[in-house]
Amino acid sequence: MWTILQKITKNLIVAIPVMMVAGFVYGLYADPAWLKSMIVPFTFLMVYPMMVTLKLKKVFEGGDTKAQLLAQLINFGIVPFVAYGFGLYFFSDKPYMALGLLLAGLVPTSGMTISWTGFAKGNMSAAVKMTVVGLVAGSLLTPFFVKMLLGASIEINLMAVFKQIVFIVFLPMALGFLTQLILVGKYGQAEFQKSIGPKFPPMSTLGVLGIVFVALALKAQSIASAPEVLLSILVPLLILYVFNFTLSTLIGKTFLGRGDAIALVYGSVMRNLSIALAIAINAFGTQGSDAALVIAMAYIVQVQSAAWYVKFTDRIFGENKPAGFVCSG
Repeated sequence: MWTILQKITKNLIVAIPVMMVAGFVYGLYADPAWLKSMIVPFTFLMVYPMMVTLKLKKVFEGGDTKAQLLAQLINFGIVPFVAYGFGLYFFSDKPYMALGLLLAGLVPTSGMTISWTGFAKGNMSAAVKMTVVGLVAGSLLTPFFVKMLLGASIEINLMAVFKQIVFIVFLPMALGFLTQLILVGKYGQAEFQKSIGPKFPPMSTLGVLGIVFVALALKAQSIASAPEVLLSILVPLLILYVFNFTLSTLIGKTFLGRGDAIALVYGSVMRNLSIALAIAINAFGTQGSDAALVIAMAYIVQVQSAAWYVKFTDRIFGENKPAGFVCSG
């Protein structure tokens, strides 16, 4: 089972579109209303396994302060406002799709931030710190960004969004950290990192695919009546990711060495779409399915673009020199 999950996780480029199509077909020919009861279990399954392997202690290690500050400047000082602007332009009459684009640009870093940084031979330690800081800060700041930027367009219950984030992020984080402590205490740090910890992240894939299936099933009828909506979503997403990759690359090349620059790119372009999707579909009722559709489409763009960026990393930053490669954890 774990081997199958690993293969699916490595092939999200294919798995997510397949589940989108499956959810769409199901929503056309069956009543998807009952699927709403699966949102909470899928959400927990999506977030908790990622938290078990989260290395919170890394946040307190030094050595890459400039990269960390630049990453958070991009993550919270630039990208959310650009995503908001694109939302206003492309979805001026569809505020919940604008919300989806904003959420897709609000919660930085995913578990794949670390993986892609490793594939590109960047600074893994810096990537781990960006992941933890981005996850915590993004979760805390998201309700305020949404209220500030879209409060006039959609009804936002700030406390309800906070409650969802506590349930979606901080409860699984606490349980994941407790699980990690128990397993490390029982098996030791070396055994946990080598053979136990790696079994958890692929489980998140089940939750991601489940939520994507539900999101498409709930929107199937409206998509069928206006299929051009998918293209209208894809265009602003592509522009947003091209902008983000370009900005992060230029800043990384200008101010950082190769390893930190690569971590910066993946620490500021990769968004935690799992949490964004969970917030959209849990905190905004039935109208949140519009936002969820945008975020589901963002998965396709994000995974594809990250994979292609790895292929061009050496051309962009120069070839990796073993002596300069920093790997921790």
